[in-house]
Amino acid sequence: MVAASPLTAVDAVIRGEAAYQAANRARRKATLLWGAVLLVCLYLAALVSDASLQAILAGLPRIGEYFGRTLPTLHWATLFADWETEGSLASWFYRADKWLWLIFETSQMALLGTLGGGLVGFALCFPAARNLAPNRWTYHLARRLLEFCRTVPEIVFALIFVWAFGIGALAGILAIGLHTAGALGKLFAEVVENADSAPGEAVRAAGGNWFHRVRFGVLPQIAPNLLSYALLRFEINVRGASVIGFVGAGGIGEELYHVIAFNYYEEISAIVVLIILSVALIDLVSERLRHGLVAGAQRA
Repeated sequence: MVAASPLTAVDAVIRGEAAYQAANRARRKATLLWGAVLLVCLYLAALVSDASLQAILAGLPRIGEYFGRTLPTLHWATLFADWETEGSLASWFYRADKWLWLIFETSQMALLGTLGGGLVGFALCFPAARNLAPNRWTYHLARRLLEFCRTVPEIVFALIFVWAFGIGALAGILAIGLHTAGALGKLFAEVVENADSAPGEAVRAAGGNWFHRVRFGVLPQIAPNLLSYALLRFEINVRGASVIGFVGAGGIGEELYHVIAFNYYEEISAIVVLIILSVALIDLVSERLRHGLVAGAQRA
């Protein structure tokens, strides 16, 4: 074996350094080019949408003024007095019994919508998964249906269902459920596509049909992930249910729209605080459940 001469080794180092520097220059040029393209796209988007820094700066003080009006006038001396006393917490939340019931109704709308939409998404996720679709037409049909459900905003569905079924929680539940079916169906299908194919192939080799492959080969692997996604979607739907009430689809959103429309400023802040606290509580409970599911799946 002949050792390389010192000159050859130095040349190799020089060539390697030159190649490294050339690659760095190419990456920098590509970064600058795509950065310039992004800036041009952002500029065009701002022109089309009439967004400008001047308009933002002019509107910021008005936003601060509006939020300032919603803040309650509380006094330490009467902070814990009854609801008839000005400056007390009780007077700020003087309709808390009604608002809490509406928030509970909102959470139940989100729960029913998530459950119904999750079941539909679960049924469609297997034919919408490339590795389990019975044929190409079934795959594309399931995918397009899920795309339709999640592309149309919940509030649009809510407007349609309010027109069809009247004002109330039913319209909100249907709107949330339909949108949830599309969103969860896509997530579930991606989980199915990432599942290990070996158990399903073993079931098929043992004579199992398509349903047996799904039931015994795929579902045991993905069940914790499906439940985790469903809980996360429930959190999102609680927030969404608060918004679609603006169009008459039930829940706390209707009350919030009413107080905003009539400029009942302190009531606005009281309802918003209750919504934030309720969503935070649901988030904490759902987070604990999700972590428990993931930890249980890892131990298994």
